[in-house]
Amino acid sequence: NRLLTTIAYQFDGQPTYALEGSIFIAGAVVQWLRDGLRIIGAAPETQPLAETSDPNQDVILVPAFTGLGAPYWEPECRGAVFGLTRNSGPAEFARAALESVGFQTRDLMEAMHADWPEDTGATLRVDGGMSASDWTMQFLADITGAPVDRPKVLETTALGAAWLAGMAVGVYPDRAGFAETWALDKTFAPGMDESTRAARYAAWKRAVAATISV
Repeated sequence: NRLLTTIAYQFDGQPTYALEGSIFIAGAVVQWLRDGLRIIGAAPETQPLAETSDPNQDVILVPAFTGLGAPYWEPECRGAVFGLTRNSGPAEFARAALESVGFQTRDLMEAMHADWPEDTGATLRVDGGMSASDWTMQFLADITGAPVDRPKVLETTALGAAWLAGMAVGVYPDRAGFAETWALDKTFAPGMDESTRAARYAAWKRAVAATISV
């Protein structure tokens, strides 16, 4: 289903493989709000702005600024905004930008479930700068229908690389010891009803199809 295969890690010459979904624009959409539209001065301003948006406006942003990655792989298409009204403003753009990350993640989950039916997808674990936004993580839980676990240490990639280097020189213990260091900060439980979730995701899919067709 148009995902990538990759080596997640390798211990003692034994590789562990993984499915990978590449999203071209995720956290960079917040940079666009700041540097392109100039509706925020810094990334943390996005959440409070989105919280003031009109819930009756269904603005959808397809952030295909450099094309769309997995599972579409449409490098030539470009971004589009749908559902604008005269009352649409910075708050609605901020919300649509944050929601676009959740929608794209749902796309990847759908593809991964199709490729790997044995995966129940009970819980999502997140990391990185955008995971600091409670609003974004709650929408991610809502649109995917899965609980989202956020760790206390958000830069998990850097932590993992440091731990592997430490293991290689005998400073840190084995894999089990590394797993024990993972600590939960907060779990975001889905709060959106299934009919709303299905309608919102269907609207996103229509927006993506329209963007690709232009």
